[in-house]
Amino acid sequence: MQENEIVETTEKAWSDLTTKIYNWADSIVMNLPNFLIAIIVIILFVIFAKYASRLVDKIFRKSTAQDSIRTVSVKVFRVVIISFGIFLALGILNLNSVLTTILGAAGVLGLAVGFALQGTLHNTFSGIIISFIPKLQIGDWIETNDFAGFVVDINLRSVIIQTVDYNLVVIPNSKIVDAPFKNFSRTPRGRIILECGVGYESDLPKVQEITENAIKEIFDQQAGESIQFYYTEFGDSSINYQLRFWADVANQGDVYKSQHNAILAIKAAYNKHNINIPFPIRTLDFGKNKFRSEKIDIRNVQD
Repeated sequence: MQENEIVETTEKAWSDLTTKIYNWADSIVMNLPNFLIAIIVIILFVIFAKYASRLVDKIFRKSTAQDSIRTVSVKVFRVVIISFGIFLALGILNLNSVLTTILGAAGVLGLAVGFALQGTLHNTFSGIIISFIPKLQIGDWIETNDFAGFVVDINLRSVIIQTVDYNLVVIPNSKIVDAPFKNFSRTPRGRIILECGVGYESDLPKVQEITENAIKEIFDQQAGESIQFYYTEFGDSSINYQLRFWADVANQGDVYKSQHNAILAIKAAYNKHNINIPFPIRTLDFGKNKFRSEKIDIRNVQD
């Protein structure tokens, strides 16, 4: 009796399985044209996205948009077109319910992924923000997060700068957005600051005049610009001053070059007019104390 029940159960299960397989096969045969059309639609949208993104890339290259904006826009445009093609293909296959399910699952999955990849998503959205910041472009010299160099790439994850020693530094976009950065390349002119000192015996008005004339000979000050000279303190061995002037500055190297030329010009002018830049001097006053020496007699004591 039990053997008959087992045989009947097995036959029924096999019958149900074969029926489902036959139904699936019939469904595939009946929907085969739609399936082929859906595949063709996806292929056509992929090809269309490829050439359309190239067209968008050419448009951005002809405009004044920076390279980072062009790269991000082209990628987003391509993804949108391909996604639209996939949704259209699902509609051709009469999988509207599946499409709804996919969108719902995508929302839940996106929420879970968002919590799991907060840092990565922060960098991605920061990269989009940076791409549309006109004050930061590829080729600029910037200082940020204790690094300085030329910006060589801006992508959705990081900003890459090349330092003066030709090393590449990869800085996450979130660090750029959350921290201040200094951009030398957005302004063609910059103010150079030098500090120096002259001896206490110097004629201070004359020192100021000679210093300003030395700077004027090598650095032209444009409209709205001027040389600023301020005595700042009585130092230990000199009267110190601060000098400010304008020069063509696009990166940190230009700042060093301007400081270098200014120091050479000022030193030459001081030598010509016998103006002393004193060394640090310290005077030791011993007062009434006198040096004395004592003779110490060391003997071996034996028991």
